[in-house]
Amino acid sequence: MDLDRETIREQQRPNFEKTAELTAYIREIQTGGIEISIGGEIGEIGGKNSTPDELKAYLDGFNETFKAGKGLSKLSVQTGTAHGGVVLPDGTLAKVKIDFDTLRTLSDLARKAYGLSGCVQHGASTLPEEAFNMFPETGTSEVHLATGFQNIIYDSKDLPAEFREEVYSFIRQECAKERKEGQTEEQFIYSTRKKGFGPLKKKWWDLPRDIKEPIMKELEAKFGLLFNRLKVTNTTDIVKKTVKPVIVKKEIEQINTY
Repeated sequence: MDLDRETIREQQRPNFEKTAELTAYIREIQTGGIEISIGGEIGEIGGKNSTPDELKAYLDGFNETFKAGKGLSKLSVQTGTAHGGVVLPDGTLAKVKIDFDTLRTLSDLARKAYGLSGCVQHGASTLPEEAFNMFPETGTSEVHLATGFQNIIYDSKDLPAEFREEVYSFIRQECAKERKEGQTEEQFIYSTRKKGFGPLKKKWWDLPRDIKEPIMKELEAKFGLLFNRLKVTNTTDIVKKTVKPVIVKKEIEQINTY
């Protein structure tokens, strides 16, 4: 987006033109028989709430620009949250109020006027539990939850303190350039600790069973709660009816080590 431009259409132009370019590329390289679900995004996550006029300007512009097959299936909008929550200087999460009226209005517009599945809610994992009942009621198409599960793992009383500190030490060293001016230690660690999984995957994987099992039970309980509140239980038949798995055979190159 370019907010310095005069009209909403022109503000959204860099956004919908780049989205059309990326969508065309994805359609070009996707494996035969598999159709990738592509989502667009309007607004700025953490900024002001998105509006119907912004949605129309973006999707009208995209549809006029993109001519290479199936376009978008969903649209991310801003309704009051931020990715992974807003961290206060002491490391606690700020309470966030989500505008469900905006989410309902935009999801309805995206679905009825443009044939999309609806709108996507970013940064939902740190919302209070009672908020999740509202997503099915507002026709939300997708809800992003990864940070909440990450927090369960890192903050679990069953994760050894020395191992947690080992991961944090790695982050302090490897992600030092990502520390923003004025960030406290707690804010820096919270915003970067997602990067402590990949490079240290084997160490996480090799944690003893008596450490991993109680953490897995915490995760399972959270999944159960969310499945119920988001009303996605007992949907096996729907998934089987609408999702058609495609078997893709990948040639594995053998490397001689002698």
